[in-house]
Amino acid sequence: MKIMSFNTQHCLNYIEQKIDFAIMAKAIKACDPDIVGLQEMRGEGPSPEYTDQVRILSELTGMQYYYFAHAIDIGGEGLYGNGLLSKRPIVRAEKIMIPDPVVKVGRRYETRCIIKAELEGGVTVLTTHFGLNHDEQVNAVATVVKNLADQRCILMGDFNVTPDDAVLSEIRAKMKDTADAIDGEQLTFPSDVPQRKIDYIFVSPDVKVCDAEIPAIVASDHRPHLASVEL
Repeated sequence: MKIMSFNTQHCLNYIEQKIDFAIMAKAIKACDPDIVGLQEMRGEGPSPEYTDQVRILSELTGMQYYYFAHAIDIGGEGLYGNGLLSKRPIVRAEKIMIPDPVVKVGRRYETRCIIKAELEGGVTVLTTHFGLNHDEQVNAVATVVKNLADQRCILMGDFNVTPDDAVLSEIRAKMKDTADAIDGEQLTFPSDVPQRKIDYIFVSPDVKVCDAEIPAIVASDHRPHLASVEL
């Protein structure tokens, strides 16, 4: 099974700075994944700029099973959150909100969520997007860990932290980082001249990691993260 984590920045073409579903679909199809965790996706809303982007990518990629979970409503214009595409049927899926910190001190805060889905065959997939601030990230990790499945579990997303950040220690204690299988560059952001790795795919200990890579694809502002596994 091939897994892909991809922050699309609401399907914004990084070079041309316009909404471009075709380039995002092309990037996904080029990687030929079985599952895609999507971050920064727009959902329906009164503004014409807000539409069901996950459904559109489902249609363009031929990955017929999809799910969208909104974390916020952007000023009444439309919904914003995470998405999931899958070649396997989605048996059930739910949105799990990440609690906001009680006191907010730092950069811009934004409410975030997790998609937790069970796919046909008994695979649990979580995709998420952590906030920019440490207290948001602490809450995100606690929420993720509470919702991990003991077996056949995949966790992916844009965590907004680098691999040496201690906030990941609780996840690392329970899961394997597929990036350990990458022989070479692991940086994911920004996509044209990457300087940091902030995108991840983790798997439970019973999942075998065959290989992983960060393809040099410039579509969004993030490069996608890929991993091939045996369940």
